[in-house]
Amino acid sequence: MAQKKSFALRIDPELFEAVEKWAADEFRSTNGQLEYIISKALKDARRLKVQSNPESKEQSH
Repeated sequence: MAQKKSFALRIDPELFEAVEKWAADEFRSTNGQLEYIISKALKDARRLKVQSNPESKEQSH
């Protein structure tokens, strides 16, 4: 797995609380939930390449 970069994030307390609750609902850490949200937003905006899954290609044939 690639090394992860650490940085400080200033966030509105109400926004942070909402992310914490969402993370708990999905059994993720708050950090993991933020990473998921950012990753999904980047993929949806086509600013991040979606990695292909070789297994899904095999199953579609």
